[in-house]
Amino acid sequence: MRSSAIGLKRRCANWCGDKRTALESEPTTSRLGVAFLSVEKRYGSLAALRGVTLEIGAGEFVALLGPNGAGKTTLLKMAAVLVQPSSGKVEYPERAGATHESIKRSIGMVAHSTMLYDEMSAAENLLFFARLYDLDQPERRATAALQACGLPDRAADLVRTFSRGMRQRLAIARALIHSPSLLLLDEPAAGLDRQGIAWLADTLAERHRAGCTILMSTHGRNDSIGCVTRAVMLSGGRVQADSGAGGDPRSMLSAVPVEG
Repeated sequence: MRSSAIGLKRRCANWCGDKRTALESEPTTSRLGVAFLSVEKRYGSLAALRGVTLEIGAGEFVALLGPNGAGKTTLLKMAAVLVQPSSGKVEYPERAGATHESIKRSIGMVAHSTMLYDEMSAAENLLFFARLYDLDQPERRATAALQACGLPDRAADLVRTFSRGMRQRLAIARALIHSPSLLLLDEPAAGLDRQGIAWLADTLAERHRAGCTILMSTHGRNDSIGCVTRAVMLSGGRVQADSGAGGDPRSMLSAVPVEG
């Protein structure tokens, strides 16, 4: 395996924490929301987030809108406990007092980086993550995940041979294999064709029905936002608009350009 793949493997292992628990891939039973309390994030003189206060309730499906540089990715990384705020707090109301390692085990994330290993096959990638989370019957779960994302015929193929869309499908399957309570998605439709977007939309709808909290950034309107229950607009690191919990996000979503 290449040294870069080994390094990525170590980073993924660290992200999941040293302690692992058996996390089922059946419907989510443990609910988890996230609250940002006056959070700011600075990288030198650059302010990525400026005093953001936002509470995402357990079970919500929130679309995070805004242009490049608005702070969406930083907010998602902060929710994933990958980035610490320069000031303010990030809390998980249902897990008050829980360690960061425990919180991470309840989170699934699809970032710009797929966190996949090019020199491993699709099946090996999913099997690795199933074992990393100490899931029961990891081989069965990896096989089921490949079937669900439409890649059973490519199970033995190295990921480096995959197209962008196939990598994205596999990355989504990886993020879902442990049935997270909180799912964080950074432009998950990127690279997917129409069939892939339809699969993504169905998958997110299923996870939302199962009780999973979803926070998803998007630049364009597509089928994946069909079940969104709330829309939040970021601009310049601040919340510019929020349809609110229990509100109607349709007017905000309708202003998002349709992905071509």
